[in-house]
Amino acid sequence: MHTMWKGSISFGLVNIPIKLFSATEDKDIKLRNLHKECNTPVQYEKTCPNCEKEVENADIVKGYEYIKGKFVILSDEELNELKDEHEEKAVEIIDFVKLDEIDPIYFNRSYFMGPGENGSKAYGLLREALKKSGKIGIAEITIRSKQHMAIIRVYKNSLVMETIHYPDEVRNVGEVPGVPENIEINEKELDTAIMLIDQLTTEFSPEKYKDEYRTALMDLIETKVNNNEGTTSKEAPRTNVVDLMSALQASIERTRTQETAVSKKNTAPKGLKTKAKAKAEPAAEADKAPTITKPKTRTTRKKVGS
Repeated sequence: MHTMWKGSISFGLVNIPIKLFSATEDKDIKLRNLHKECNTPVQYEKTCPNCEKEVENADIVKGYEYIKGKFVILSDEELNELKDEHEEKAVEIIDFVKLDEIDPIYFNRSYFMGPGENGSKAYGLLREALKKSGKIGIAEITIRSKQHMAIIRVYKNSLVMETIHYPDEVRNVGEVPGVPENIEINEKELDTAIMLIDQLTTEFSPEKYKDEYRTALMDLIETKVNNNEGTTSKEAPRTNVVDLMSALQASIERTRTQETAVSKKNTAPKGLKTKAKAKAEPAAEADKAPTITKPKTRTTRKKVGS
C-alpha cells in the first residue's frame, strides 16, 4: 500500500508514530467524452468568458464569492501561511466516546493506520486499550490543507481512522420538503411490516453484496472489445513508446525500395552507364576483396600505341 501521510497519534503525554493508508478505492468505470464525428476525446480548456480567451495556470488566482459577483482574492502566500500554521503532522485525540453514540451520517472516508518507526509497542498498547474499554477516540487531523474531525477505532487487528463531518457540514433534516409528521398507521399493517423485516433479517456479510451495474457495464465493454467494435480517434494520443511493429515494417519497406533501385541499375544497357557508376564499380569490387598493401616500387608504364 502507498503511504499517503506520516505523523503521530497524541493523547495526553502519549505520542505514537503512525502512517496512513487509504482503506477504500473508487471502482467506478471512467468513460471519456468523444466527438461523435471522429471519436476523438473532447478537451476542456480553462477560458475566461469575459476576455474570450484561454487562461494559463499562471494567470489564475483564488477567490471567495461573498456576494453574487463580488470576490475576495486570496494570494498563494496567504494560503500557504495558513497551511503552515494549521498543518501539524499529528492526530490529536481530544475525547473518548462509544461508537454507537455517533450517527453514521457523520462518517466520510476511511484510512488504515499502521505503526511508524519505533511505534509498534505504543501502537499495540492503544489498540488493546480501545478493545478492552469499548471506546473510540475523537480526534482532529489536517490532510491536504483541510482540517478534519476523525474517529480512531479498532478494525480487525488494526487501527483505522475515519474522517467525520463537522456538525455544521450536516444539513438540517427539517429542511427536507414533504416529510410527514404524524401519520396514523393501522396496527395490522405495522405488524405485517415488522414480520417482513424479521424474515429478511440476517447477519451482515459484506462479501455477498456486489455492484451489479459496474459488473454489467464492464461485461458490455469486454464484449465490444472482443467483437472488434473498438474505434481509433483521428488524433492518436501522443506517446514516447516506440511501436516496434511499425518500426520493423518501415525497415522492410525501405530495404525493398533500395533493392528495387539497385536491380533497375544493374539491368540497364552498358552503353548508358554513367561516369559516376563506372567510378563506383571498382570501389565496390575493392570492398568485396581483402585489402593487400604492396611495397612501393618504381614502374615504367608504356604509352598505348608506342
